[in-house]
This record gives sequence, structure tokens and C-alpha cells, in this order.
Amino acid sequence: MILSEQTVAPFRLRRGSSPLIVSMPHAGTFVPHSVGRMFHDVAALRPDTDWHMPRLYDFLEALGATVIVATHSRYVVDVNRPPGGENLYPGRDTPRLCPIDTFDSKPLYRDAEPAPEEIERRVATIWRPYHRALEREIARIRSENGVALLWDAHSIVSQAPRLFEGRLADFNLGTADDSSCDPALSRKLLAALQAHGKFTCVLNGRFKGGYITRQYGRPADAVHAVQLEMAQCLYMDEAAPYGFREDLAARVRPILREQLEIALRHTQK
Repeated sequence: MILSEQTVAPFRLRRGSSPLIVSMPHAGTFVPHSVGRMFHDVAALRPDTDWHMPRLYDFLEALGATVIVATHSRYVVDVNRPPGGENLYPGRDTPRLCPIDTFDSKPLYRDAEPAPEEIERRVATIWRPYHRALEREIARIRSENGVALLWDAHSIVSQAPRLFEGRLADFNLGTADDSSCDPALSRKLLAALQAHGKFTCVLNGRFKGGYITRQYGRPADAVHAVQLEMAQCLYMDEAAPYGFREDLAARVRPILREQLEIALRHTQK
């Protein structure tokens, strides 16, 4: 059966009652037929997906978290990029709002890349609904709790020469150079990661936070936003078919939960 754009909503949402909202903007894999028929076969495997994020963060309901997960592949439109397509890392080669190639520079489109009007259509039907929902939930949570904690959950292959040199650190915290959350919080999170010893970690290194972190993190208005970019080798096979590794995930889940509990305690003090 060929699926239409109307078959899959732009996001899945589960509301919680705590100050925590977790966004997973790159976990989606759905590609509408109207877009997929323009792609090369390389797109079929969705190699640049943030795989298995909901499964890895399977403890969120116990924390009372609100969770919003993108359903569409970032190859259709990247909801963690500015709607105007500006490069968040000037001078670096980074994927576009509507990517035209994979992380390893393999072209996605068989012929011409999407025209401006097609990009705007995807923004209107997928990007904007995701952000309207995120804005509503942040406002609701802040109203109910007096503060909102936005955690933007990501993962990526541990080696992507186009995007960064060498092997990526295991845990990469991004707070837009301390502008998206209380700097004291980011230091607590980094110190907790460092205390585990066996994993590498960095704050505001190669990944400082994407559009979501930078747009919604307003600590002066009691909205704290943190991005965590994880190396996928910590919990899964990085080669297709990208299998989840429960034996590995069991080592990092407690660390992820600890990070979120630290952030919750800090924002609720």
C-alpha cells in the first residue's frame, strides 16, 4: 500500500505532569511516497536516523515527562533546523533544512533537489505542526510547574568525517554556549558524566545545540533547554540494519536517567 502524507501525523505526543519535556526530532523514519519516489535507494535505509530513541529512553513515563517524537525522516524536513534554512554552524558543512545528501555525502535525489515551494510545503505540513505542539507543551508545563526543562535527545554515528574529526565523544552536551540553560546546571550535568570515568564527554563541543535548544532555551523566563548528542555505538549497531543492543543500552540508561534527575532537581530547587 502506498502511504499518503495524511497517513502519518507529524509527531507523536505523550503528555506528562512534571517540568520535563523530551523532544526527539530525528527519531522518525516515515517518508511520504511523493517524496520517496524522488530518492535514490540509499535513502531507503535511513542511515542518518537517531535510531531507537524512545526505546533507549524507556523510563521517561516514570519521570512524569512529556515526550514529543517526530514521525517523519529528517530526509523529508529537519525539524531541528531553522525554517529559513540558516546554517547553525557557519563555516561548517552541515545538512540542510531539507537535506540533499547523507552524512557521508551520498546524494539523496535522483534528479533535481526540492524546489523552494516544495520545501515550504514540507515546512508548513510537518515542521510547523511539530513546533506549534512543542511551544504549546512548553507553555503548559511552565504554567503548571513554574519552570520547564526541555531535553533534546539525539544520537549519531561515532565517526562522521564530514561533520567532525576523529571519533565523537560518547556524550555531547549542548547548551548554546550556556545561553539555553542555567550555566550551573550544565556544569552539574558534565560533572556527573565525568564521574562515570569510562565514558568520554564534552560540553558545547562540536554539538552546541540545534534550533530547538537555541530557540526555546530561555533561562531568564524559567525555560531551560539542553541537547544531548550520544554516540550510537553506546547502545546499538552503527551498521545496517541498525540493531538495538540491550546489553549495551543497559549500561547507559542509568546515566541518562541520572542526567534527567539532576536537571529536574536543579530546576525545581
